[in-house]
Formats: sequence, structure tokens, C-alpha cells
Amino acid sequence: MKTERYDRQIILHGFGEEAQFRLSAARVLVIGAGGLGCPILQYLVAAGTGHIGIVDDDTIALSNLQRQILFSTADVGKLKTIVAVQRLQEMNPEIEIKPFNLRIQKNNILDLLKAYDIIIDGTDNFDSRYLINDACTLLKKPLIFAAVSGYEGQLAIFNVKDHQGKATNYRDIFPVSPQAGEIPNCAENGVLGVVPGIIGAMAAAEAIKMITGIGKPLINILLHYNLLNQEQYQMHITPATDYTLPTTEDDFLKMNNHHDLESPSTYIEVDAIQMHALQQLPSTLLIDVRERHEVPVLDPVTYIKVPMSEFDTFLNTDIQEENILLLCQHGIRSVAAAEALQEKYGHSKKIYSLKGGIVKWRDHFLTPSNER
Repeated sequence: MKTERYDRQIILHGFGEEAQFRLSAARVLVIGAGGLGCPILQYLVAAGTGHIGIVDDDTIALSNLQRQILFSTADVGKLKTIVAVQRLQEMNPEIEIKPFNLRIQKNNILDLLKAYDIIIDGTDNFDSRYLINDACTLLKKPLIFAAVSGYEGQLAIFNVKDHQGKATNYRDIFPVSPQAGEIPNCAENGVLGVVPGIIGAMAAAEAIKMITGIGKPLINILLHYNLLNQEQYQMHITPATDYTLPTTEDDFLKMNNHHDLESPSTYIEVDAIQMHALQQLPSTLLIDVRERHEVPVLDPVTYIKVPMSEFDTFLNTDIQEENILLLCQHGIRSVAAAEALQEKYGHSKKIYSLKGGIVKWRDHFLTPSNER
């Protein structure tokens, strides 16, 4: 370990070389390489955290770039884990970084977690949060929880005993997972890009505090942050009694039997710029589901024509490409086609629909030959 890289923190009162060596030996798993995961990873890597795992199965979209600061426009369509590892190793080649290009589910999460000392949850959906929480509780792994929405963020540390010998978990705040659609996520509610940056940096700081023994980590404390007035408050968490937790791996699998987390459960809507980025990938099929008389007429070499009136027959054929993008005049029929393909292929393919259709992005499709 080259101590010159970390000189500014080593000289801190109460830190020193011993804390740096603890960081160098630490193993941290970050689940989610999005708005929260990017700053978490950057600060852990910069600080010299020796062994880092990154779990994410998603590709980079243009709408990610407003907050996912590891990525650039040229990265759209690429796997987040692969790009993240490349950028992070450029920042600090002295540490070990492992990408896990997969979506956590009940059958793989326990094996993933066993290899790491601290788990950081940077996901954006409730199914993942409960699954991660239950797995960490079963394995007695410290869990740093981070979440953002709109202008606000939350942060807490679970599964670590406080000075009274008590440890809490996510279910002590929210015993039961909300129904689908009951609470909007960032895609529905929006988020200001700097908010996950702030909360992500705080989460990285909590991990560094836990590893090195400095300061007072947020054990059994939920911190709430509001960007609009820079207001923070802390809520002390106490153990609840109105839920059960798994005590064995069999219990865990049974409790989480309803969590189908292999991959996103629905198609993804994209704009024309994202569509062109997808088009550059080596395994992408673009399907025009408009009827044969509709204009403008698109290049048949680039877009295959499968009218909705013929789509049921088309569903009997097997598509070899990994990415399928559908488009129509207004983005309505393409959604219906995307849902039909999603039902057929489940989670084995990435399915996209052009939001707003050709009418909204007309300039992207018109050429002298098809403009009529």
C-alpha cells in the first residue's frame, strides 16, 4: 500500500496508519451502481477500501447521467458494473474491485453476502430492500441503508449492536413491504441529482467510520435529510415485535418466496437518443409495429415491419437478439407489443418501447426518401 495516496487522511488526528490498514483489509459489497452507488463507490475507492464488490444488472441510460456520475454519454447502453469497475480502477489501481452483473434474488444473495464484511444497500425498490435486510439479518452482516426520493434522503445502519446491546433492522421501521405502486420510486416521483450524491457520500462516510472505528456511526438511528432547507433530523430506532425474521436459510427462502427479483419485471420506455444508442449494440432488434400503409416509411434494413394486426403470429417466432426495441406512431401500440413480448420472454431479454413514438421524434426518422 502506497501511503502517499492517503496522506491527507492518515495525518488526521485519530486516524493514522492503523485506520488506513483497516480500510485496506476491509471487504465491502455495494448493491446498486446507480445514483447512490456511484458516489458510495467513488469515495470508498478513493479512501483505499481494499476489497469492493459491485452488484447491478442494469445498463446505462441517458436519464441516469443526471445523477450517476461515474458514467458519460458515450457509456449509454453499456453495463453499469463493467463501466464502473473501469473508472474506479483508473481512480485507484491498488484495490480489488469485483463486478457482479446480476440482479439479487433469494437464490444468490446469501452466497454474495458471505464474502463481505459490510453491505451497503443503494437500491431503489422495496423488494430488494427487504430481501437485502432479511439476508443481512440472517447472516449477521452490518447493513448500511440509504434511500432517496425527490429532494430528500434517508440513512441508517442496521444489524449492529449499540451500547445497550440492541440491534435493529429495516423491519423495525417498516415491518411489511408496501404494495406495488403504493409508494412511487425515483422514476415516478423524480429526484434532484445532487441528493443521491449527498446521501451516497454520507453512506460511504458511515462505512469508513465503521471500518476504522472513528466517530459515532448511525447505529439504530435513521437520519433524514431535506435538501430544500438543508434540514436534518435523527430518529432513534427501537426493536419491534410485530414481524418475524428468518433464523435458517430454509426460513429465508420461504419468507422471500414472493420476491421475484431476477430482473426488471416490465419493459423500459426510452427516447430517440437512447434508441440510437441501443441500435449500436451488437444484439438489438428494432421492430416497427405500425400498419403497412402508415408513413413515414422506415428503412427496412434497420427496422423490421411487424404490424400489430400480425403480431400474434409473430409471437410464435423465436427472437435471437438480446435487446428488442419497439416503435409505432404515438408510443401506444409499441407498449402493448412490449408487454406481449415481456410475457413471452420474461426476464431473458431486455425489451424497450419508444416513448411518444415516431410523431414525437419525427426529425430523427425523416429523410428525403421517406418524407411524404
